Amino acid sequence: MTVSYDDVRAAAARLEGRIRRTPVFRGDDGVWFKLEHTQHAGSFKTRGMVNQILAAGTLPDAGIVAASGGNAGLAAAYAARESGVRAEVFVPATAPAVKVAKLGKLGAHVVQVGNEYAEAYEAAVVHAAATGARFCHAYDDPDMVAGNGTLGLELLDQIPGGFDTVLVAVGGGGLIAGVIAALGSAHRVVAVEPVSASALHAALAAGAPVDVPVSGVAADSLGARRVGRIAFDMAAGIPSVLVDDQAIIDARRRLWDDYRQAVEHGTAAAYAALTSGAYVPAPGERAVVLLCGANTNPADLA
Repeated sequence: MTVSYDDVRAAAARLEGRIRRTPVFRGDDGVWFKLEHTQHAGSFKTRGMVNQILAAGTLPDAGIVAASGGNAGLAAAYAARESGVRAEVFVPATAPAVKVAKLGKLGAHVVQVGNEYAEAYEAAVVHAAATGARFCHAYDDPDMVAGNGTLGLELLDQIPGGFDTVLVAVGGGGLIAGVIAALGSAHRVVAVEPVSASALHAALAAGAPVDVPVSGVAADSLGARRVGRIAFDMAAGIPSVLVDDQAIIDARRRLWDDYRQAVEHGTAAAYAALTSGAYVPAPGERAVVLLCGANTNPADLA
């Protein structure tokens, strides 16, 4: 299953006036940053979730159900509130308190189940079937992917002189699949994952999506046990690199110290590919790092 450039363009038209056009800036080392963590509800997933809900048309009286490590749930809660429907969000017990609290502020009913996203997902699917609510997938849905890809269209307009490479943190793969759909083969898209949560990397090595163990500092946002089928189908042949927890922690701290950007650990993984040397751009290569989520407790950055 794949998502096309035309699908992303259709999503952009649907989302017009409903999501933020997030800014970019150029860092001291020449790297560009896309500040998608300033999106409504604090992450890129709002693009995909709003598009998924709008594309569905009329929603059932029971509203929507989503499963999430946090960010997709926040996006679902925001999208549901804006659409005037009920949202019920299943998250693992390990979801950060800052994300759970924000879900409540957005009006969602929160159910905490299990210790991993996969367990919350299973419970959410059962609940949606029992209540008649519409289940909104956090990443492996064509409308979700197309909506996420709209940030790639913005990049094409925003960076003077163009760019060569985009580094994308990967969990379930809904963001990287959207970026690939938007940018096509004219740009290099690099997948970046934690060593301890590497569902896409493992799938590319195995030739099919496989289950992987999940742990580490970025597990709350990049902790999909298995990559989505759409992302796997679209990511064949792209560079895939891994970064360890310390590299992620260091990159997150550097984003704060150098640029006063407070992001979650999963977001910092993309920058960690550069700061740790896991990905080394060629001379003259123009790189963009997607900063995709800010739903974090910034207390440890003070």
